Parts: sequence; structure tokens; C-alpha cells
Amino acid sequence: MGTGSGERAWCVVVPHHATGARLARHRLADELTGLVPSALLADLVAVLAELVGNAVRHARPLPGGVVRVAWRLRETVDGPRVQLRVTDGDAGEGPRMRAATTDAADGRGLHIVAGLATRWGVDRDGLGQSVWAEFEPSPVSRPDLVIAG
Repeated sequence: MGTGSGERAWCVVVPHHATGARLARHRLADELTGLVPSALLADLVAVLAELVGNAVRHARPLPGGVVRVAWRLRETVDGPRVQLRVTDGDAGEGPRMRAATTDAADGRGLHIVAGLATRWGVDRDGLGQSVWAEFEPSPVSRPDLVIAG
């Protein structure tokens, strides 16, 4: 659904189940293929999978047993800006980065999110929590931009 010139937004619900992350990844990829560079799309898919997976694993579902997944794409002169947002029924404590040993089976998800996104955070309201990640174009990624040194 369009929200104005140069901006589009999508919102879907997926099951609060392991299949929810897969469904969200496929929907995001289907909608944004051709609209964002493939390297950015790969980062978006990876981060969305982490955020939905964390919601399913660590938080309660929203009413109806679902997780709400939304993304917003804004075209700028520097390139596309994208925000991902995953809303769940909250877990009380909220997400936090953990130290993971090299042989740990988990604990790296938010490190992946922080490494790929420009910034990320958590918003809470009366319904639950939303974990979001934003992606902004990097000036060094623009082939037409010359940086004088």
C-alpha cells in the first residue's frame, strides 16, 4: 500500500510460530525485490528473520496468536531507506544483546541485527513491544559519489 510520493509501507501478520519467520521473509523478499539493491534485500531478510524468530521464541503473541510485521520503504536521493518493525505481545524484560561463546547455539541474533542495521531499538505501548531496525544508504555505497581526500 502506498503512503505518498516516494514512500511505501506494508503490514502483515504471521503466526506466532517458527513458520512465521519463514512467511515474513518470503513476503518481504517478494515485495521488495527490484525496489532495493540485492545486497540490502539480503540484509533486510536476515534481520527480519532474527526479529520474528526472537518474537516467537521469547515473547507472547498478540491477540489471535500472531506477530505483526511491518516495513516502510522511502526513496531518497541517496538511495532507499527501510525500517523493519516486528510487534509482539511483549516478554516483560525485552530484547538485549548477550555475550555468546564460539560454541554457543544461540545468543548472536541481536549482534547480527546491530551489525547489519544502521540502528535498532524497542518501543513499548499498551499492546506489546515493537522491535525495529532502520537501514540507511551509506555514502560509500553510491557509485556516483566521489569523496575527495
